[in-house]
Amino acid sequence: MQHMNSQLLILIVEAMIVYMVVLGTHALRHRFGLIFFYALIGSITALMSWITDAGMRVDVGLISFNVGSTVFYTALLLGVFVIYVFEGPRVTRHLILTIVLVSTLTPLIAIILHMQNALMSSTPMQGIPLPSLRINIASVMATLANLVFLAIIWEALAGKNKSVHLMLRTFLTLIAVMWLDVILFTTGAFWGTPNYWQIMGGTFASRSLVAVMAFPLLYLYLRLESSRKQVHIENRPILSILRQMAEINAELTHAQAEIERRKEVEAQLKQALTEVKTLRGLIPICAGCKKIRDDKGLWEQIESYVTRHSDARFSHGLCPDCVRKYYPDEDEIKSASN
Repeated sequence: MQHMNSQLLILIVEAMIVYMVVLGTHALRHRFGLIFFYALIGSITALMSWITDAGMRVDVGLISFNVGSTVFYTALLLGVFVIYVFEGPRVTRHLILTIVLVSTLTPLIAIILHMQNALMSSTPMQGIPLPSLRINIASVMATLANLVFLAIIWEALAGKNKSVHLMLRTFLTLIAVMWLDVILFTTGAFWGTPNYWQIMGGTFASRSLVAVMAFPLLYLYLRLESSRKQVHIENRPILSILRQMAEINAELTHAQAEIERRKEVEAQLKQALTEVKTLRGLIPICAGCKKIRDDKGLWEQIESYVTRHSDARFSHGLCPDCVRKYYPDEDEIKSASN
């Protein structure tokens, strides 16, 4: 019993340290930006995946605390929580994408390392646990749904009159996401197994206790940050994180349509330019008969050459000088003039 209590105490201290590191790194964004925060979140995501695959847990009576979810998943949840509250949906989407990508790549890297070790040695690799495909897929899908749900439930709890107290709003959001994760992850990873309901019940209890443990630290941090100058908690539309995704898709669709329209106009312009024929450069012309020499060295009438190399067409007539030349009689001149 004493050994069990010491294990639980170590787990709680470890969890609180990781939580404070995440929140403290976020607090440093004013000085260093979010680059260290992103690096920390990526590292915690990889650790969560490996520790979960290793099956590390602390059993206290009928409740089993998974080290990966109790310490590291909750730390990720707190990180996304404060990012959404203070940085908004756009930065939150980037962070969610980072977590999902690392969660996907980490077990893939572990599988590759095990395959490489099997080719090079007959001794199984002990340092890196071999991941379960079903558990990892359930974890990634549940994580994505939970983090999006966090943003939605946070805004929904504000209500139209924005009268929900920050303390209650923080706790309800945290516990709701914890419970949703229990349902999604446990169902995806263990549905159909004999101990499914036992795992569900134990995970519900452990996640509820973890939420109660992490809540005071999260609430105090939100109060502290919101009291800073030029830092406030903004109330957004309930589906703001999804609506902004839709707006981005609409902008991309509009941009694509505009590109297609411009391509069509450009094609029409090119077609019009190909239909425009112009005469440029020096044109060899006979000083006597006025025939023109083409590129092949052949001589042709000026009318034929111009017609072939441009869109001009000829309408024949006689100038006054030629009328006098070909019609010397005055009557014939008048007749030709009329």
